[in-house]
Amino acid sequence: MNVDIGNALAAEATPGVPRAALERLDDRVADAHDRIAAGMADGEFGYAALNLPERADADAIRAAVDPFEDSDVLLTVGIGGSALGAATLVDALDSDLDCYFLDNVDPEYVAALLDGLDLSSTAMHVVSRSGTTAETLANFLVVREAMTDAGVDWTDRTFVTTGRAGNLRELADEHALPALDAPEGAPGRFSVLSTVGLPAAALAGHDVDELLAGGRDGMDALAGSLFDCPAYAYGATAYALDVRGAGINAMMPYAESLETFAEWFAQLWAESLGKDGLGQTPARALGATDQHSQLQLYRAGPRDKLVTLLRPRDRDDHGVPDTDLSGLDYLAGGSLGDLLDAEFEATEASLAESGVPNVRIEIPAVDERSLGRLLFDVEAACVLAGELYGVETFTQPAVEWGKDAARGLLRGDQALREKTELVVD
Repeated sequence: MNVDIGNALAAEATPGVPRAALERLDDRVADAHDRIAAGMADGEFGYAALNLPERADADAIRAAVDPFEDSDVLLTVGIGGSALGAATLVDALDSDLDCYFLDNVDPEYVAALLDGLDLSSTAMHVVSRSGTTAETLANFLVVREAMTDAGVDWTDRTFVTTGRAGNLRELADEHALPALDAPEGAPGRFSVLSTVGLPAAALAGHDVDELLAGGRDGMDALAGSLFDCPAYAYGATAYALDVRGAGINAMMPYAESLETFAEWFAQLWAESLGKDGLGQTPARALGATDQHSQLQLYRAGPRDKLVTLLRPRDRDDHGVPDTDLSGLDYLAGGSLGDLLDAEFEATEASLAESGVPNVRIEIPAVDERSLGRLLFDVEAACVLAGELYGVETFTQPAVEWGKDAARGLLRGDQALREKTELVVD
């Protein structure tokens, strides 16, 4: 992964980071790297997630999905990190397998999706580390009932990823379901390169070994200076811009296949760094589509944004046919890829000309190895940023409060309901 932070320096952008400030910050990056390395070596909670490229068992993942190779559809039932990582992988990589994700409990959507699936050829992967996640288990029960009503033995079509204890583990043991262990010490949003995210890629026919090799490339690139490590360069620059006023980070990939990656990034960045009144708010955009919607705000609106531009250096291409339409001669002999690259570079130049800080991230291609490296490096960037902020990167107390409140409402906690209501007729 290549990271270019030149357009985020104070000489080019407002807000921007003075080069001297980055050099001073590098001493803190070195200390943070030592803390991260020690946490990885000791397998500490959260830091252990950065060991997953070395510790994930690709053979066990392939063995778990092997009974479902006859499937035409994979339905992943999970929420947050239990679904977004898998969705990122299968959306980025071409596949003949239709993959769907039940990561919400919207009853109309769930019913419509199940009505349109041939459940006899659908594999269901249920993912919950705790085995008690309300949304996941509710959706699982709905799908199980739908399979039974359709005359499908749900136990023949289901495998799980969960912790060593909990409702889901007990269910798997009772019905002899293939069961993968959720990785120890890795919060869900950091678990894409594990039994949480990789089974979807494996069943879709993608090279799990190469995904993990890309992650290991990222591990090998970790170093004690932001000037020597692309992941740390990005994390440190994002942090330094935030404390100077760029409190929004717009992730803008120039590849349709990486749109879900921007969703994954948004959860990782928000849930990890949004603590103690700190943290950069992630926004999602897609190049070139959102040049025609969001770019106006980024270029001419409040100076509170970092725009992260992401693209693959190599991609399949498609020529643009010649035309006799007036004014389109500049397209002659070109391709869609040429146009997309021109859009990318024009956006970058437009932001730079107006002094909006932006960072360019490039990967070799949207393939397994590059994707594994990208995912690992962004995780490492997030951990580094968390160290610089001084927050508890791997916890999510606000999320847990919301879960507890939802359970209370379902159990009839009227006082809580009244506290959350403000009705205007």
